[in-house]
Amino acid sequence: MGARANRHRGEIEAILDGERRILCLTLGALAELETAFAADNLAALAGRFASGQLRALDIIHIIGAGLRGGGNIITDDEVAGMVAEGGLSGFAWTVSALLTATFGEATDGGGENPPEPQPGA
Repeated sequence: MGARANRHRGEIEAILDGERRILCLTLGALAELETAFAADNLAALAGRFASGQLRALDIIHIIGAGLRGGGNIITDDEVAGMVAEGGLSGFAWTVSALLTATFGEATDGGGENPPEPQPGA
């Protein structure tokens, strides 16, 4: 197994296509998402995510940007064909964990890593 995610750098781990991968919304990845979501700034981008009304294409963009920010060479078209452990809930967990690692939690900001992905969850 390779490197582990460093939560202090905003990294998370997710199992995609049966492989544990590191995702991170770097500054470049956030700029990519500002463009994809036509957001004027990071506050507008965070507000869009906080709405909780993400489309499947939004999830593809977020996970794709996170994978690229984590050092993976992958296109959004390749992300669209991926399978997450746990199906749709696995993708939702990945997006939620990635956004929490990047923007923090609205409630307590506890600083703990999100729970490990569970097989078949």
